[in-house]
Amino acid sequence: MLEKIQSYLEEINAFVPASGEEAEQFRIRFLGRKGIIPALFDTFKSLPPEEKKVLGKSLNVLKQAAAEKVETFKAGAGRASGQGKQEDLSLPGEPSPTGGRHPISLVEKEITAIFSRLGFNVAEGPEIEDDWHNFSALNFPAEHPARDMQDTFFIRRDPADPKADMALRTHTSSVQVRLMENGKPPFRAIMPGRVYRNEAISARAHCFFHQVEGLYVDEHVSFADLKQTLFYFVQELFGEGTGVRFRPSYFPFTEPSAEMDISCTICKGSGCTMCKQSGWVEILGCGMVDPNVLKNCGVDPERYSGFAFGMGIERITNLKYQVTDLRLFSENDVRFLSQFQSEIV
Repeated sequence: MLEKIQSYLEEINAFVPASGEEAEQFRIRFLGRKGIIPALFDTFKSLPPEEKKVLGKSLNVLKQAAAEKVETFKAGAGRASGQGKQEDLSLPGEPSPTGGRHPISLVEKEITAIFSRLGFNVAEGPEIEDDWHNFSALNFPAEHPARDMQDTFFIRRDPADPKADMALRTHTSSVQVRLMENGKPPFRAIMPGRVYRNEAISARAHCFFHQVEGLYVDEHVSFADLKQTLFYFVQELFGEGTGVRFRPSYFPFTEPSAEMDISCTICKGSGCTMCKQSGWVEILGCGMVDPNVLKNCGVDPERYSGFAFGMGIERITNLKYQVTDLRLFSENDVRFLSQFQSEIV
């Protein structure tokens, strides 16, 4: 009987059905009510105890092998019918769409890289500022329009004690004040960050935007240093041959002050809505740091001089990527943002 069991076991292990019908015939032949294995168990019952000890384990192995074979057939039939689809691991993976950096982040990173080549470090500060760092230390007089509610988002306003006022910063110049208060010259740093102003939202303006400001304070710093620094920046960012011009202006924290224009990158000087048909676009304000500002920050204006500048990153991004509506940068429209997905840096 042991030889018969071994022969059936070899047959079971070697059997591969060609169809579901053959698999069912196999089940009936070995495990059906009148099948081979039930018949062997009936014979097993009449054997003497000595033979049962020898054959019992082999008979159980035979039954288990047949049952597992049947279960394997059932699982295979299920996959063939789509109930348990088996993956083909040799197939290539499905492509996943890649994201990309926001255009504002791309331009901020590029601006930072350009100034870092000139030795400028990056400095940061809080977005909620007190009156001293946002206004007073920067030479803003008490009656300056920027202090009015229509221009500034105040968090706390105390007419009796303006020094206690707290507001969302209106520029990153406050970081310049903190830098000079907490260190010693020379200073050479840029200050990127988000700022807030109470302005009507349009294609050219928003109530929040991003700035990069710069500060260089040392002995014998001149306006010529400022002009050459910004000229180098423009040629690096917008390309060789980009026109640059400076116009006299006024800022409370610089004297003398200027606004810097570049030739319009959208219309190439022929005139468009971005440049207001002039062929030129103002991209930043700049000037020599006012001696009062240096004094307020604990820097000796008799020994040190410096220049400062500030630009809106959105304006730079408009010109670099020829985007005509500033609102696109904050609307999270995937159709717009997907245009920058290949520019991952």
